[in-house]
Amino acid sequence: MFLGEYAHTLDEKGRMIVPARFREELGPSFVVTRGLDRCLFVYPLPEWEALAGKLRALPLTKADTRAFVRLLFSGACECALDKQGRILLPPALRAYAGIQRDVVSIGVANRVEIWAAEEWAKYTDAATESYEAIAEKIVDLGI
Repeated sequence: MFLGEYAHTLDEKGRMIVPARFREELGPSFVVTRGLDRCLFVYPLPEWEALAGKLRALPLTKADTRAFVRLLFSGACECALDKQGRILLPPALRAYAGIQRDVVSIGVANRVEIWAAEEWAKYTDAATESYEAIAEKIVDLGI
């Protein structure tokens, strides 16, 4: 399970260090794609394949389904760690997430998310204000 929050800086080539705590569970290669809320999602290959299977089962007759699947898959790339434990974030994905230099990677159970540091700070500030209200809403889900 992926847990924690780690701050990084991209190097001049657009590479970032993947936290050591994430490397083993991600494996030698994994998928990075557009996420929600303008972050990047990082999936170990087994999780990606499970997600892909669920998405393939959705009806292609629905426009929202087609749009979501197109954006998720067209933005996806398989990445591998270099000897220093870094990955190269493709320019298109960096642009999507607004990543320029400072990034934050967070563990979110079955995936890692990569955020522009400024965007993560804005998101956490807003979400923290409503944290208790959100908890009250999801308690009905049996959590």
